[in-house]
Amino acid sequence: MGDTAADAGNDWLDLRVDEVGQWAEITALALVTTRIRAVERDSAFTARLRAVRLGTSQLSLARYGALLSQRTPRLIRQSDPEMFQVAVIESGLQRIDQARNQAVVGKGDLVLYDSSRPFDSAAAECAAGAGARSALLQFPKAMLPFPARRLDRMLAVRLDARQGAGRLLAQFLAATAAECGLCTPLVRARLGNTAVDLTTAVIAQYLNSEDAVPADSRRRAQFVRITAFIERHLGDPSLTVGEVASAHHMSTRSLHRLFQEHGHSVGAWIRDRRMECSGRDLADPLQGHLPIGAIAARWGFDRAADFTRAFRASHGTTPSAYRSRAQGHARDG
Repeated sequence: MGDTAADAGNDWLDLRVDEVGQWAEITALALVTTRIRAVERDSAFTARLRAVRLGTSQLSLARYGALLSQRTPRLIRQSDPEMFQVAVIESGLQRIDQARNQAVVGKGDLVLYDSSRPFDSAAAECAAGAGARSALLQFPKAMLPFPARRLDRMLAVRLDARQGAGRLLAQFLAATAAECGLCTPLVRARLGNTAVDLTTAVIAQYLNSEDAVPADSRRRAQFVRITAFIERHLGDPSLTVGEVASAHHMSTRSLHRLFQEHGHSVGAWIRDRRMECSGRDLADPLQGHLPIGAIAARWGFDRAADFTRAFRASHGTTPSAYRSRAQGHARDG
């Protein structure tokens, strides 16, 4: 078997293999049991799976060569974790047949499938030969608040991850994969719940069943939508609490209440994100040629004095001193 490792300090399980049989063993342990064979028997096959627990859910990043896989009724009788999986496709073309539906999905698509139902799937590498890549969220089936007969209509159906709730889900999974190593198990469990809430929002949108989504799930999904909006507009000096509320058709009072539920104020959230982003840019040696004023303007500060005052309050030093120290450390390193 290829390399096996857990990323230091962040509880990621990281597995690399160079044989199809090994890949079948790994996915049986980490995901579900399937029969797998390579499309081209004489070609080299490599694959990698990184997986991390998010409470009762699991996030996996998978990369693999062209293959065919099948989950049969016999395999289901032998082992069924009773999970849904939603896959966000990052590269390659994939086909999945389940519940009399068939989807062909590629980059920017997502698809839902059920561990308790037989399926056939195939993956093809992208034209550049970089392999098929996807992010997989796996969670207990009971977490989706829809009747099974209605969910059958959503299995193996191509869903859009380029806009709306689908885009938010894809972005959230990517951000969670990047940052969850710094989070405690309790925070990772909350991230898992939020990921399932966003999945619920995606499914509800296609089923026209938003009213079936529990109120707390709707609130968590709404918080993610609003913070994603703020992230996209951090560089706009006119971004205010009122603008954020108006863009989401809610009162400022309701907006403040929503953020208070997550332990923040709206203004502090905007300010803190601007300080984090500007601090990152000031510390980046590749941006050392940019004037501090240009970085300040990038993150929504029209006046240099306002930026310096806010930065000192946040970081305890001036932007120029922060940049000198950070880039000095980078050179020493």
